[in-house]
Amino acid sequence: MRVKLAYGKRGLDLDLDEGWNVRVIEPQFVPSVTDPAAALRAALRSPIGALPLRAQVGRDDRVGIIVNDITRATPNPLILRAILDELPEVPRDNLTLFIALGTHRPNTPDELSTLLGADISRGIRIVQNNAFDRETQVCLGTTSRGNEAWVNRDLMACSFRILTGFIEPHFFAGFSGGPKALMPGMGGQATVLRNHSVSNIANPNATWGITHGNPIWEEVHEIALMAGNLFLVNVALNRDKDITSVFAGDLDQAHDQGCEFVRRTSMVPVEEPFDIVLTTNSGYPLDLNLYQAVKGMSAAAKVVRDGGAILIAAECWDGIPEHGLYGQLLRESGSPQALLERLAAPGFAMQDQWQAQIQAQIQLKAEVYVHSDYLSDEQIRSARLLPAADLRAVLDRLVQRYGPQARICVLPEGPQTIPYRMG
Repeated sequence: MRVKLAYGKRGLDLDLDEGWNVRVIEPQFVPSVTDPAAALRAALRSPIGALPLRAQVGRDDRVGIIVNDITRATPNPLILRAILDELPEVPRDNLTLFIALGTHRPNTPDELSTLLGADISRGIRIVQNNAFDRETQVCLGTTSRGNEAWVNRDLMACSFRILTGFIEPHFFAGFSGGPKALMPGMGGQATVLRNHSVSNIANPNATWGITHGNPIWEEVHEIALMAGNLFLVNVALNRDKDITSVFAGDLDQAHDQGCEFVRRTSMVPVEEPFDIVLTTNSGYPLDLNLYQAVKGMSAAAKVVRDGGAILIAAECWDGIPEHGLYGQLLRESGSPQALLERLAAPGFAMQDQWQAQIQAQIQLKAEVYVHSDYLSDEQIRSARLLPAADLRAVLDRLVQRYGPQARICVLPEGPQTIPYRMG
């Protein structure tokens, strides 16, 4: 039995024994829309719960358009061209493209050209969020959970804000898209840290597929509403990264409809846990580093049994990475339990702690092996994970450990499919 794993740009073929007890779980394939440009145009002219985009924006408005960074597969050039076509009266000097970095590194000029389209990136002012510079931020007030809402100052100087992105299940915010473009995308570090706190990440509702009732998403949503003057343009994508549907208009109504669409095609119930789960981080660009690959581990953790094993194939061309503090947190902790105890210490707060915390929680449940062309065994071990340079050999050893009828789950598209236990 041959499976093709989403891995980098090329994929990774893996042969599995016919006698193994394997279940392959993939998202329901939805064909792309016939004409993406026409679908986007129609959604902007007949939005969900809102007036057409063109009717909401005047010539004198200063318009901020928020787009994902290089870690996301959003078809930004298509979306941006559709938006700009609907705003012919707005001078280019009144437009700003905001790169929703959150606490990620800035994108390079070449990455921006790829991300936005060379013609667009040359013609409009671009601001990359700097979560670490308070001088670039303004406080919108305090949320109902006591978090000061620091957001990019240039964005708030705009009179109208367009939030773009694509909707997929998210491992602690429920679903991506929607208000996440504004926070953490354009948020300040202090606000992100408190929103992604140890207690919030540990909340059982801070998981795949849950928004309402999820303390992380609910505060993100609250901050977006504090910003005001919003218009949402989100898309759903299939495994080929092609647009399958467009959800534009009112932040709440459009995002809710998009989440339900994605839920139907990407969340799959299973009756029993698996001994072994083989997963990915959905290939390029989502598997650019180990930090991002925690999402694929988390998808697998939903259905692996206690004491089981997770294998993730992630290319990681961007390394662990070297920027940020995720790798440092892991290196400084002798074990997953020690890391969790450190994070729980009163007053502790450190960038990227949320990613390290989720990884540690997974490792208390199952072993985690990593296959990567760009990470050495030493680098993988420094992240407290187990190397799997020969993926098939590791699988063979695990099948011997758990027995010939070991239950094996394969998630070729990684977190584009979220299996979950029934009941």
